[in-house]
Amino acid sequence: MDVDLTQRIASHPKYRELKAKRTSFGWTLTIAMLAVYYGFILVVAFNKELLATRMGEGVMTYGMPIGVGVILFTVLITVFYVRRANREFDALTDEVNKAVLR
Repeated sequence: MDVDLTQRIASHPKYRELKAKRTSFGWTLTIAMLAVYYGFILVVAFNKELLATRMGEGVMTYGMPIGVGVILFTVLITVFYVRRANREFDALTDEVNKAVLR
């Protein structure tokens, strides 16, 4: 890649905006995922009785829906990231491309 092109991209205000927004959003989702995952692990480690408690008269315990909830949370934040990336981050990338590659 041309060094001049790289410098033009890196110095473009929209690229800096894109980089800052994407980084901030990525860290926010990472922290949320780590909190949910490690929260579940801490409950497994320190409160097994809660997860083993049966829900009603059947064989379902609280641990099953909580575990599924962790998996669903992962899917939901992935969908949330992809939707925002497609809507906001791609638009900023297009703006940078148009301005720098003209």
